[in-house]
Amino acid sequence: MSVGLVVVVIVVIWMLNCIKILNEWERGVVLRLGRMLPEPKGRGLVWIWWPIEKIMRVSLRIVTMDVPPQDIITRDNVTVKVNAVTYFKVVDPNRAIVSIENYLYGTSQLAQLTLRDVLGQVELDDLLARREKVNARLQEILDEQTDPWGIKVTMVQVKAVDLPVEMQRAIAKQAEAERERRAKIIHAEGEFQASARLAEAASVLAAQPLSIQLRYLQTLTEIGVEKNTTVIFPVPIDIISAWMKMAK
Repeated sequence: MSVGLVVVVIVVIWMLNCIKILNEWERGVVLRLGRMLPEPKGRGLVWIWWPIEKIMRVSLRIVTMDVPPQDIITRDNVTVKVNAVTYFKVVDPNRAIVSIENYLYGTSQLAQLTLRDVLGQVELDDLLARREKVNARLQEILDEQTDPWGIKVTMVQVKAVDLPVEMQRAIAKQAEAERERRAKIIHAEGEFQASARLAEAASVLAAQPLSIQLRYLQTLTEIGVEKNTTVIFPVPIDIISAWMKMAK
């Protein structure tokens, strides 16, 4: 009776080691006597022949990995500190287990090397203004290099670019000078448009001499509304010209 109980216990323990439950997002890479089976086990309840077979779980979800800050010298010899984030997932569990010892660590190191190599070939202006192009280039290179590992890089984003204080001041001065240049151009265009309008107004007044008198009266009305104690009465230029002629 005791021997039968021991046998039952051993069988139960063996069956518990043979039965594995894989989550929806997991796949199981099975090694049978050290040889990998062609197809990984699917999700749900799976059976393996323990201890002949060994199963290794691989997650198929997208992994978000931070790339530590890297000191980079850009193409125009500016030292910056850049960090990024990489999104990737396993598309072939067998290759992810067989091709590389630790695909997470390998992808992280490869992302750091690629970040330094790519950003070292671009100028600071491109890194700041054309970041989408830089991100696309990083993703393309990483995806190409991790494809033999059964990994698909879905996106790479440069998160922050830390500039030296001296470079920040230089960029601020450049931006200030650019704003001043735009302000001067806008002011000059305004003066040009105002002068054109004044020339048109002068032509209208020259065609109708009585209109200038109406303009004088309108000016006096506007001054009276303000309740000023001093009233300025404009004298027509034509009268002054007539007095000057009479004096001569």
